[in-house]
Amino acid sequence: MTDAKPHLDILLCSPRGFCAGVDRAIQIVELALERYGPPVYVRHEIVHNRYVVDGLRAKGAVFVEELSEIPETDLPVIFSAHGVAKAVPSEAARRNLFHLDATCPLVTKVHREAEIHQRRGREILLIGHAGHPEVIGTMGQLPDGTITLIETEADARAVRPGDPENLAFITQTTLSVDDTAAIVAILRERFPGIVAPHREDICYATTNRQEAVKLVAHEVDAMIVIGAPNSSNSQRLKEVAERAGCPYAVLLQRAADIDWSRFGDVTSLGITAGASAPEVLVEEVIDAFAERRQVAVRMVSAAEESVTFNLPRALRAAAE
Repeated sequence: MTDAKPHLDILLCSPRGFCAGVDRAIQIVELALERYGPPVYVRHEIVHNRYVVDGLRAKGAVFVEELSEIPETDLPVIFSAHGVAKAVPSEAARRNLFHLDATCPLVTKVHREAEIHQRRGREILLIGHAGHPEVIGTMGQLPDGTITLIETEADARAVRPGDPENLAFITQTTLSVDDTAAIVAILRERFPGIVAPHREDICYATTNRQEAVKLVAHEVDAMIVIGAPNSSNSQRLKEVAERAGCPYAVLLQRAADIDWSRFGDVTSLGITAGASAPEVLVEEVIDAFAERRQVAVRMVSAAEESVTFNLPRALRAAAE
């Protein structure tokens, strides 16, 4: 008679995984392949997830970092969900490339805010992470030097705007809610008249996923965040879990990455997924634990999500 598997409680965060912007971006690539046939060119990873990118590549998507890598073609060129600098569609137009914009509408909202602030003569501070594609795209909406990047509380304390009475801030959509609030508090203290976004720039999906992690983190021995290392919102989920009291939190791309030596004494496990991680990878991780443990799964929900975004006009008929 074999020993029974040890018990494991899994607390599954909800919401988790794909957000409306990611879902739309992936759908744009799939519908473009269906309507126009391969190859469809995609500038940068459509979303930050290797499994998703590899799956689209297998269907005929060709991923490039710059438009200069794309040959002359009348097939679609797609811009990623993270958004691009204005120079990118301008170059596409100059080369007569047919392009489809998969930028998340909530990122586009931040772009429009930046333009409005500039038209009203305000200096602009962008709270975000240097080098992230979304930040590059947002800063690229306006001439160089128009937007100042604020990454940390120290940056917020050190920044010296030319006109402190005529200042606005915007943010990357995938930041830590708590970290951003701390930075904003410093800016408001130093510059009481600073103009904030009309509505929060950190997107609903980022906020909801972080809230779900906070509900779970203090109840479990460990937390797994399924997502890519270059995914900002996934990295933030790991940090949120650690700050909320989880003894061990780890970011994994999929089940094959699990270091089983770290989970031997774990009796309760939290699982969530970044906004660009598909549910199949969540199921894969749960199945991997179920092979070794007697698993009981309980859902912990922080919010219900029903957001959807329209597809580009060129693809709406294909979707129908």
